[in-house]
Amino acid sequence: MEFAHPGYLYLLLLILPLAVWYVIRLSKTQASFKLASTDAFKGIRPGLKVYMRHLPFVLRMISIALVIIVIARPQAVNSWEETETQGIDMVMALDVSGSMLAQDLKPDRLQAAKKVAAEFITDRQNDNIGLVIFAGESFTQCPLTTDHKVLLNLLNDVDFGLIEDGTAIGLGLANAVNRLKDSESESKVVILLTDGTNNRGQIAPLTAADLARSYGIRVYTVGVGTKGMAPTPVQTPFGIRMQNMQVDIDEKTLTEIAALTGGQYFRAEDTEGLRNIYHEIDEMEKYLISVQNVTRRQELFLPFALLALALMVVELLLRRTWLRNIP
Repeated sequence: MEFAHPGYLYLLLLILPLAVWYVIRLSKTQASFKLASTDAFKGIRPGLKVYMRHLPFVLRMISIALVIIVIARPQAVNSWEETETQGIDMVMALDVSGSMLAQDLKPDRLQAAKKVAAEFITDRQNDNIGLVIFAGESFTQCPLTTDHKVLLNLLNDVDFGLIEDGTAIGLGLANAVNRLKDSESESKVVILLTDGTNNRGQIAPLTAADLARSYGIRVYTVGVGTKGMAPTPVQTPFGIRMQNMQVDIDEKTLTEIAALTGGQYFRAEDTEGLRNIYHEIDEMEKYLISVQNVTRRQELFLPFALLALALMVVELLLRRTWLRNIP
């Protein structure tokens, strides 16, 4: 048996000073008178009431103790399984180039990708997850961590303009691989999301994929964008204007990256499609997580509460009837 709030059990120490107070009070309220001789009372034994006169106080102390136990909430805990958690080390590589502001996904590709990624992170409680962003360059927004609150805050801060524009897919993947290469986890995964074609960086995408394969890292690639044209904000001499731009995703390279590393390529044409992709990845990787413990808790306070109530009623009846004191 365990207690949900064991700190309340310290209140049981109050019973001792209450007992001391009762003894002192009893000694001060006992009547006394002087007799020349007690010979007349020899052979007379005290009645049952004399021995039972302390019973109401004892019942009250037991009732108080039971109420304190009820407040501490006793629980029966059955542990069905207890194993060491084996999570996945995972890095999410997110494209933050200007084309990610296209509004074929609502409100735009970048915000949709952030929202769905946040949902995915929230569901992966046992995983060690990091975040890499890339455009014309790449840097680590968050190293591998199990503190998902920090990770989600840093993900929320991601926006266009943090780094030079462009699409350095190879550099983004290489940066993600660098974060995972020293991991001792049995399962290492990169989820790379982009909406374009590699046009920047010193590392070719397939070279980075070879590097990932050498370290046993699986890469899931996600291409974001509708097929055809997409409304995209463009800077003009008259300010930012929306123009329909051709969606150009290098699906051939993304497919080769995934195949080379044992992963899979996905295409997301809307937010719901992107959410389904993350759900599919979640299902594929779930089997690698072992359960730490599975427990069932059963509340046990009710018998203590009923017994306390019964003792209070008995104590009250005794004080008002058989063991009633007349001042």
